[in-house]
Amino acid sequence: MSSFAGTRAADDTPWLNVPALEAWLQAHVAGFQGPLTVARFNGGQSNPTFQLITPPKAYVMRCKPGPVAQLLPTAHAIEREARVMTALAGSAVPVPRVHALCEDEALLGRAFYVMDYLDGEVHWDPRLKAHTPEQRGAIFDAMNATIAAIHTVDLDAAGLRDYGAPGNYYDRQLGRWTKQYRASCAHAPAIDAMERLIEWLPANAPAPDTVLTRLVHGDYRLDNLVWTRDQANVATSVIGVLDWELSTLGDPLADFAYHALAWVAPPGPMRGLAGVDLAAQGIPALRDYCARYEARTGLQVGQRWNFYFAYNLFRLAAIMQGVAARAAQGIASSQQAVAQGALAPQVAQLGWHLAQQGIAP
Repeated sequence: MSSFAGTRAADDTPWLNVPALEAWLQAHVAGFQGPLTVARFNGGQSNPTFQLITPPKAYVMRCKPGPVAQLLPTAHAIEREARVMTALAGSAVPVPRVHALCEDEALLGRAFYVMDYLDGEVHWDPRLKAHTPEQRGAIFDAMNATIAAIHTVDLDAAGLRDYGAPGNYYDRQLGRWTKQYRASCAHAPAIDAMERLIEWLPANAPAPDTVLTRLVHGDYRLDNLVWTRDQANVATSVIGVLDWELSTLGDPLADFAYHALAWVAPPGPMRGLAGVDLAAQGIPALRDYCARYEARTGLQVGQRWNFYFAYNLFRLAAIMQGVAARAAQGIASSQQAVAQGALAPQVAQLGWHLAQQGIAP
């Protein structure tokens, strides 16, 4: 089992005032009935996540990792998670119900929101070793259908037309992650490959008038999905898409390419599929996976994979550098933070390597 799976006691969280939280839930969550017991999920490198257990039902609480004054600008946007999941309720994109958002740091010393707990399966390794080839194929196809649903959301109908800032998407994104990376370097060593990518990416970005504007998840991958269980305890369909912290309006092809990184990243800590005999395992080749996405969305993936992969690995390395910085400051949200933060140089180096390659799916 992955070290990210399951929960542990929340007694290592001194800021968590359970009586105060229970009183707030009683006042703000319709139908809430105590007493309240709290456990902490092991996964999640960015925002601390807790299971709130009561006799009638369970909830999930997502928190910022510290007071706003301690955090990097624009990071840990749990209020955006709450907004987008509320907007997507009842749509073709499955999301848990959001009950309440608390932006007042006086209660717990950080902002948080509360949503339904989805009693399903989470898979951490895309190799899906416990499944048959037929089951793997079904799971990958369901993943494909779900990201296609995200990228075809009607922004006006969902009330999300203003969910992203105006202007050049890549200018904004590269500027944001460069700034976040540099701020994190105050607490973690600088990375040579990141400096190369900071120079290379703006010079190789798509022209602004060629970039589509759709809802993008920003961190779409297998372990951010919750799956149903059938009688054989095999997950076959998606019941919830989680972790919308990085969502915005942007380029769906870059978002899809982030998801497709699993095909080029190595197994192990980076949880990839590189070197796996995909056909024998029932996992679609990337070319076939792209074709299914194109059929579902009407979009054309195109041939800019070196930029898309490099961009996404740059962004991921900046996030991991932030994890390393928080671990160094003692405010990391996960017990695995040191190990995850240490991956930043490897991820950046893979990004720089792929930037130089003529990659096609």
